[in-house]
Amino acid sequence: MKKYFNPSTLFFAALAAVLYGCGNAAQTPPPPPPVAVSVYKVATKPVTGLDSYPATVVALNEIELRPQVSGYITHIFVQDGQQVKKGQKLYQIDQTKYVAARNQAAASLASAKAQLARVQKDVDRYERLDQNEAIAKQTLDNAKAELLAAQAQVQAAEAQVAAAETDLGYSQITAPFDGKIGISQVRLGTQVSPGQPLLNTLSSMDPVQVDFVINEKEIPRYYRLVNAPDAPDSLFTLKLSDDSLYPHPGKLATVDRAVGRQTGTVNVRVEFPNDEGMLIPGMTGVLRVINADHGDQLVIPYKAVTEQMGEYFVYVLGEDDTVTQQTLKLGTVFGAEVAVREGLQAGQTIVVDGIQKLRQGSKVQVQ
Repeated sequence: MKKYFNPSTLFFAALAAVLYGCGNAAQTPPPPPPVAVSVYKVATKPVTGLDSYPATVVALNEIELRPQVSGYITHIFVQDGQQVKKGQKLYQIDQTKYVAARNQAAASLASAKAQLARVQKDVDRYERLDQNEAIAKQTLDNAKAELLAAQAQVQAAEAQVAAAETDLGYSQITAPFDGKIGISQVRLGTQVSPGQPLLNTLSSMDPVQVDFVINEKEIPRYYRLVNAPDAPDSLFTLKLSDDSLYPHPGKLATVDRAVGRQTGTVNVRVEFPNDEGMLIPGMTGVLRVINADHGDQLVIPYKAVTEQMGEYFVYVLGEDDTVTQQTLKLGTVFGAEVAVREGLQAGQTIVVDGIQKLRQGSKVQVQ
């Protein structure tokens, strides 16, 4: 039996295939599965945030001891590195010629005073005679002129005595304040002249000050923190070069008068007690200042934070297991955690792990 091909059958089969394909294309693709994440519930905890600054120890008072008269060093009264008191003798320069000059000036003063006394008596006597017109006026005038000259001689002699006493005093060098003497730069018999050489350096040791620099943007926050009525006693602490912590806290001493025009920074000094002598001028360390992140603060794991275009945000979990991006203002980093100053509230839940696969509005499944 011979079979014939029906064209209409082929047409209807092709139409059915097209309609079937269009129906499948119109179907909505299934939603992506929820992203597996782990979460963290935001809470407060007591923390102490610290800002760190490179710092240098400086003496409250420090002076270079230099000779002011010439001669030879005849006495050294202190040992290198000795603690001294104000007024204590340190060095002595040969006083022989200065004692002689003082004595000579004193003798000249005595002679001038005797001459003044003699002339004064002459003037007194001539004035009495002049009252009775028993002496020429010129004689009295000459006596008064001699009196003025004698008075000037006394003043000059007194100035010479003061100068000789000053030089004699300069020949003995004393401590101008309490402190620690350094290593002597001269020995007995060294010849010195005014200003040369450097004899030694004296530094006050208790208290000492620590210098550091802050940016001008920090000044308002800095002053608010310093002037806060609840500011902690340990607002300033010092970390030494061996990473040990100095056992005593410091207090603000002064802030420089102006901000540097080129640097945009200002110098700050903090005072530390130093009765044990542990801090030596010139030492370097790290000054740590408690910042706004102290007390009970919101703290979250730092790995939950994502940065985009200089902004920081986290994914906050909603009631329907979807997440939303929340922008934050971060504070101090504490190891693996960071303080949050703005953007979150206690009790909110944020995503910690799995954030790489998340987008705004993503569905999640909490592990």
